[in-house]
Amino acid sequence: MPIDHRLDAAQLPTPSALLRAFLHTHHPDPTRHQVLDAASGLASCHDRRRRILEQARDPAASSSGVAACGRLVDAIDDDRGALIARIDDWVATHVEHRDGASLHTETLGAVIDRMAAKWIAAQQALAAQTTTTPRQREARTHLQWCRLAELTDGYRDLITDVTEHRRRLPVW
Repeated sequence: MPIDHRLDAAQLPTPSALLRAFLHTHHPDPTRHQVLDAASGLASCHDRRRRILEQARDPAASSSGVAACGRLVDAIDDDRGALIARIDDWVATHVEHRDGASLHTETLGAVIDRMAAKWIAAQQALAAQTTTTPRQREARTHLQWCRLAELTDGYRDLITDVTEHRRRLPVW
């Protein structure tokens, strides 16, 4: 009988570790968990994507500038796809999948990508210099952080269910 060298699902990063990885996007750490390293890269991609889209939406942007922004967004999305695949490959290799457990609708990479996007949106809401009233800014900021909290809770529930073999992650 072959020996299975897979890690228990308990090796999945905690929600707080994921949020810390999103915060530290400029200093990759080779000793860090591979999923956290990819999560950090996803947050960086979403931040770059947000800045490029802002440039494209500038009323003074030329048509060639908007087209260049579109190509940059496509390249960033390709980078995101590669990072999502790295996470999903790690899951396929390291997490034991139990037959009979409910299949989750998204891969772990897709879940972390959505969390990274919402992290950047929440950070942007805090830093936004808009012409809206303080009450509107506060409501928008609160909404972004509530949505991030909901995704974080969902991630926590997912890794708990995977650890307790009630759910399995899709592997392609």
